[in-house]
Amino acid sequence: MQTLAAVLWDRSDPRWSVEPIELDPPGPQEVQVELHASGMCHSDEHLITGDMPFHLPCIGGHEGAGVVAAVGEKVYSVAPGDHVVFGFMPSCGRCPSCATGHQGLCDLGARLYTGRQIADGTARHHGRGMDIATSCLIGSFAHHTVVHEASCIGIPQHVPLDRACLLGCGFVTGWGSAVYAADIRPGDTVVVAGVGGIGAAAIQGARLAGARVIVAIDTAAPKKEQALAMGATHVAGSWDEAPSVVAEATWHRGADRFICTMGQGDGKLVYKALAMTAKRGKLIVTNIHPIAERSVSVNMMDLTLNEKQIIGTLYGSANPRADIPKLLELWSAGQVDLDAVVSNTYPLEAINDGFADMRSGNFLRGVRRYPGGG
Repeated sequence: MQTLAAVLWDRSDPRWSVEPIELDPPGPQEVQVELHASGMCHSDEHLITGDMPFHLPCIGGHEGAGVVAAVGEKVYSVAPGDHVVFGFMPSCGRCPSCATGHQGLCDLGARLYTGRQIADGTARHHGRGMDIATSCLIGSFAHHTVVHEASCIGIPQHVPLDRACLLGCGFVTGWGSAVYAADIRPGDTVVVAGVGGIGAAAIQGARLAGARVIVAIDTAAPKKEQALAMGATHVAGSWDEAPSVVAEATWHRGADRFICTMGQGDGKLVYKALAMTAKRGKLIVTNIHPIAERSVSVNMMDLTLNEKQIIGTLYGSANPRADIPKLLELWSAGQVDLDAVVSNTYPLEAINDGFADMRSGNFLRGVRRYPGGG
């Protein structure tokens, strides 16, 4: 079939080209999905910059939701008409990571950067006479896509797909960074550095986990009120201002948990983050650092003598097949706010406008809505 997709052909021209592509039918273990919505995650910007080395040409997008249009003969977990969210990390349910409750580290993730189908390493997406890869084996910047069953998570049909799509990556990542990776306990003091879609979810997770203090750090002035509305108790407008804000808010003990959720990590800031972390505190690195970055500034004496920890987390150390339904239940009960995270919506044809808005740093999350989507 023919469908419309946003393709990155060459990093020397960092604009998405929205054009028709050919899409093959799903293979035996694959699912064809009509997309209704796709979140705009900063990781798609990393595809443009090359900080994440996806093969090109590549259809962007990994934070999507839609309706199943067709399935292969060996697909058992979803059927045509089902509503699904894509998990940006596929989960097989059988590898050691999945079997021990770490779906975000599934062995299938080793194939993420290839952009080719898990089952046989070939492509289902084609254009300009070439095979086209898909971001995170998904390619949600399209009206239709074909993915492996391992990337599909069924959800109730009453949930708006333009909100459910946020759970494919960003919201679960931020929430899990606070609740699971940071293991925030009632009364803890927390810092969240970077208030985008992931940081906004981390603030909400910290609030529900019972944090006493939540300091948000972001240089964009419009995000101050947004951070406070979602549960932050204090806001610092810069990394230079943050130490005094954290010291006052924590009675000069430092933050029990410091969560980095910036659009792009910076090794030079690790030193500053660790300095604001309390004795026996945890520094959680959620944001992606450039793949070529090899040096990080750390005071090793501070790390050792104060028994601090630096912890990396992927997908917020969450289990998306369990946590996506859980978060939808919390959203239905009014305990988390997905609506507040969405700053603007765009049609697929305006994808480059959406990325320009994202680069401005003044909004939390953009969502692309497709014809008939909701």
